[in-house]
Amino acid sequence: MTQNIIENLVNQLTKLPGIGRKTAQRLAFFILALPANDAKEIAAAIVDVKDNARFCSNCFNITDADTCSICSDSSRDRNKICVVEEPSNVLAIERTGIFKGTYHVLLGALSPLDGITPDKLKINALLIRIKDNPIEEVILATNPNTKGEMTAKYITEILKPLNIKTSRIAYGLPIGSDIEFADEVTLSKALEGRRDL
Repeated sequence: MTQNIIENLVNQLTKLPGIGRKTAQRLAFFILALPANDAKEIAAAIVDVKDNARFCSNCFNITDADTCSICSDSSRDRNKICVVEEPSNVLAIERTGIFKGTYHVLLGALSPLDGITPDKLKINALLIRIKDNPIEEVILATNPNTKGEMTAKYITEILKPLNIKTSRIAYGLPIGSDIEFADEVTLSKALEGRRDL
Protein backbone atom coordinates (compact mmCIF):
# COMPACT_ATOMS: atom_id res chain seq x y z
CA MET A 1 0.00 0.00 0.00
CA THR A 2 2.84 2.43 0.84
CA GLN A 3 4.36 1.89 -2.58
CA ASN A 4 1.03 2.81 -4.21
CA ILE A 5 0.73 6.16 -2.42
CA ILE A 6 4.38 7.02 -3.15
CA GLU A 7 3.90 6.02 -6.79
CA ASN A 8 0.79 8.18 -6.97
CA LEU A 9 2.71 11.18 -5.56
CA VAL A 10 5.55 10.60 -8.04
CA ASN A 11 3.06 10.47 -10.91
CA GLN A 12 1.42 13.72 -9.75
CA LEU A 13 4.77 15.49 -9.37
CA THR A 14 5.81 14.56 -12.93
CA LYS A 15 2.93 16.76 -14.13
CA LEU A 16 4.97 19.79 -13.06
CA PRO A 17 7.12 21.42 -15.78
CA GLY A 18 10.76 20.36 -15.75
CA ILE A 19 10.14 17.52 -13.29
CA GLY A 20 11.14 14.14 -14.66
CA ARG A 21 10.58 10.81 -12.97
CA LYS A 22 13.86 10.80 -10.99
CA THR A 23 13.34 14.32 -9.68
CA ALA A 24 9.74 13.46 -8.82
CA GLN A 25 10.95 10.46 -6.82
CA ARG A 26 13.44 12.60 -4.90
CA LEU A 27 10.73 15.16 -4.20
CA ALA A 28 8.28 12.47 -3.10
CA PHE A 29 10.71 11.06 -0.56
CA PHE A 30 11.63 14.59 0.56
CA ILE A 31 7.94 15.32 1.17
CA LEU A 32 7.60 12.01 3.02
CA ALA A 33 10.47 13.02 5.33
CA LEU A 34 9.00 16.47 6.03
CA PRO A 35 7.27 17.12 9.34
CA ALA A 36 3.52 16.63 8.86
CA ASN A 37 2.77 20.33 9.39
CA ASP A 38 5.22 21.41 6.67
CA ALA A 39 3.75 18.95 4.17
CA LYS A 40 0.23 20.08 5.05
CA GLU A 41 1.23 23.74 4.61
CA ILE A 42 2.57 22.96 1.11
CA ALA A 43 -0.64 21.11 0.23
CA ALA A 44 -2.77 23.94 1.67
CA ALA A 45 -0.80 26.55 -0.31
CA ILE A 46 -1.47 24.64 -3.54
CA VAL A 47 -5.18 24.38 -2.78
CA ASP A 48 -5.29 28.06 -1.73
CA VAL A 49 -3.69 29.30 -4.94
CA LYS A 50 -6.01 27.15 -7.07
CA ASP A 51 -9.11 28.30 -5.15
CA ASN A 52 -8.28 32.00 -4.76
CA ALA A 53 -5.89 33.13 -7.50
CA ARG A 54 -7.39 35.41 -10.13
CA PHE A 55 -6.25 38.10 -12.53
CA CYS A 56 -6.00 41.70 -11.36
CA SER A 57 -8.85 43.69 -12.91
CA ASN A 58 -6.40 46.44 -13.85
CA CYS A 59 -3.13 44.85 -15.00
CA PHE A 60 -3.92 41.09 -15.20
CA ASN A 61 -1.20 40.08 -12.75
CA ILE A 62 -2.05 37.21 -10.39
CA THR A 63 -3.75 38.27 -7.16
CA ASP A 64 -6.26 37.07 -4.60
CA ALA A 65 -8.12 40.41 -4.57
CA ASP A 66 -9.78 42.56 -7.23
CA THR A 67 -6.56 44.53 -7.76
CA CYS A 68 -3.03 43.30 -7.14
CA SER A 69 -0.68 44.73 -4.51
CA ILE A 70 1.28 46.64 -7.17
CA CYS A 71 -1.78 48.38 -8.63
CA SER A 72 -2.98 49.14 -5.09
CA ASP A 73 0.36 50.65 -4.05
CA SER A 74 -0.01 54.45 -4.12
CA SER A 75 3.77 54.93 -4.10
CA ARG A 76 4.16 53.37 -7.59
CA ASP A 77 4.75 55.67 -10.58
CA ARG A 78 1.44 55.40 -12.43
CA ASN A 79 2.83 57.29 -15.44
CA LYS A 80 4.93 54.29 -16.51
CA ILE A 81 3.59 50.91 -17.61
CA CYS A 82 5.88 47.93 -18.17
CA VAL A 83 4.22 45.50 -20.58
CA VAL A 84 5.10 41.83 -20.04
CA GLU A 85 3.85 38.53 -21.42
CA GLU A 86 3.15 36.56 -18.23
CA PRO A 87 2.68 37.15 -14.48
CA SER A 88 5.98 35.33 -13.87
CA ASN A 89 7.71 38.19 -15.76
CA VAL A 90 6.37 40.66 -13.18
CA LEU A 91 8.01 38.63 -10.41
CA ALA A 92 11.33 38.58 -12.29
CA ILE A 93 11.36 42.36 -12.82
CA GLU A 94 10.20 43.05 -9.26
CA ARG A 95 13.16 41.02 -7.92
CA THR A 96 15.51 43.62 -9.42
CA GLY A 97 14.02 46.32 -7.19
CA ILE A 98 14.62 48.91 -9.93
CA PHE A 99 11.28 49.44 -11.67
CA LYS A 100 8.82 51.47 -9.61
CA GLY A 101 6.03 51.88 -12.16
CA THR A 102 3.04 49.65 -12.89
CA TYR A 103 2.65 46.62 -15.14
CA HIS A 104 0.36 45.28 -17.80
CA VAL A 105 0.33 41.52 -18.39
CA LEU A 106 -0.68 40.45 -21.90
CA LEU A 107 -1.23 36.80 -20.87
CA GLY A 108 0.78 35.58 -23.86
CA ALA A 109 2.48 36.74 -27.02
CA LEU A 110 1.37 37.01 -30.63
CA SER A 111 1.65 33.74 -32.53
CA PRO A 112 -0.66 33.63 -35.57
CA LEU A 113 0.37 30.05 -36.38
CA ASP A 114 -0.88 28.98 -32.93
CA GLY A 115 -4.05 31.07 -33.26
CA ILE A 116 -2.84 33.73 -30.79
CA THR A 117 -4.00 36.96 -32.43
CA PRO A 118 -4.18 40.45 -30.84
CA ASP A 119 -7.79 39.90 -29.72
CA LYS A 120 -6.69 36.87 -27.65
CA LEU A 121 -4.25 39.02 -25.62
CA LYS A 122 -4.91 41.90 -23.22
CA ILE A 123 -3.84 44.51 -25.78
CA ASN A 124 -7.23 46.28 -25.93
CA ALA A 125 -7.22 46.54 -22.14
CA LEU A 126 -3.77 48.17 -22.39
CA LEU A 127 -5.10 50.74 -24.86
CA ILE A 128 -8.02 51.54 -22.55
CA ARG A 129 -5.62 52.04 -19.61
CA ILE A 130 -3.45 54.35 -21.69
CA LYS A 131 -6.41 56.40 -22.92
CA ASP A 132 -7.94 56.68 -19.43
CA ASN A 133 -4.73 57.59 -17.59
CA PRO A 134 -1.91 60.13 -18.06
CA ILE A 135 0.75 57.63 -19.20
CA GLU A 136 4.18 59.05 -20.06
CA GLU A 137 5.99 55.87 -21.06
CA VAL A 138 5.20 52.31 -22.07
CA ILE A 139 8.14 49.93 -21.60
CA LEU A 140 7.89 46.78 -23.69
CA ALA A 141 9.46 43.88 -21.80
CA THR A 142 8.28 41.00 -23.96
CA ASN A 143 10.64 38.05 -24.42
CA PRO A 144 13.55 38.43 -26.86
CA ASN A 145 12.27 35.74 -29.23
CA THR A 146 10.22 35.79 -32.44
CA LYS A 147 6.84 35.94 -30.67
CA GLY A 148 8.00 38.58 -28.19
CA GLU A 149 9.53 40.72 -30.92
CA MET A 150 6.38 40.46 -33.06
CA THR A 151 4.26 41.46 -30.05
CA ALA A 152 6.50 44.43 -29.20
CA LYS A 153 6.43 45.67 -32.80
CA TYR A 154 2.65 45.33 -32.99
CA ILE A 155 2.13 47.30 -29.77
CA THR A 156 4.63 49.95 -30.90
CA GLU A 157 2.64 50.45 -34.11
CA ILE A 158 -0.73 50.80 -32.39
CA LEU A 159 0.72 53.25 -29.83
CA LYS A 160 2.32 55.55 -32.44
CA PRO A 161 -0.84 57.64 -33.01
CA LEU A 162 -1.12 58.25 -29.24
CA ASN A 163 2.25 60.06 -29.08
CA ILE A 164 3.39 58.19 -25.97
CA LYS A 165 7.05 57.39 -25.41
CA THR A 166 7.49 53.68 -26.11
CA SER A 167 10.71 51.91 -25.19
CA ARG A 168 12.01 48.35 -25.37
CA ILE A 169 14.13 46.71 -22.69
CA ALA A 170 17.74 46.17 -23.74
CA TYR A 171 19.17 42.69 -24.07
CA GLY A 172 22.39 41.11 -25.12
CA LEU A 173 25.30 39.48 -23.33
CA PRO A 174 24.72 38.17 -19.82
CA ILE A 175 27.09 39.36 -17.09
CA GLY A 176 29.97 36.95 -16.58
CA SER A 177 29.85 35.42 -20.06
CA ASP A 178 32.58 35.40 -22.71
CA ILE A 179 32.00 37.10 -26.06
CA GLU A 180 33.55 34.19 -27.95
CA PHE A 181 30.76 31.88 -26.76
CA ALA A 182 27.86 34.19 -27.66
CA ASP A 183 25.76 33.45 -30.73
CA GLU A 184 25.43 35.98 -33.56
CA VAL A 185 21.90 37.10 -32.63
CA THR A 186 22.87 37.80 -29.01
CA LEU A 187 25.98 39.70 -30.10
CA SER A 188 24.06 41.76 -32.66
CA LYS A 189 21.43 42.68 -30.04
CA ALA A 190 24.18 43.63 -27.60
CA LEU A 191 25.73 45.91 -30.21
CA GLU A 192 22.37 47.47 -31.10
CA GLY A 193 21.58 48.10 -27.44
CA ARG A 194 24.94 49.72 -26.62
CA ARG A 195 24.95 52.91 -24.53
CA ASP A 196 27.30 55.77 -23.80
CA LEU A 197 29.60 55.52 -20.80
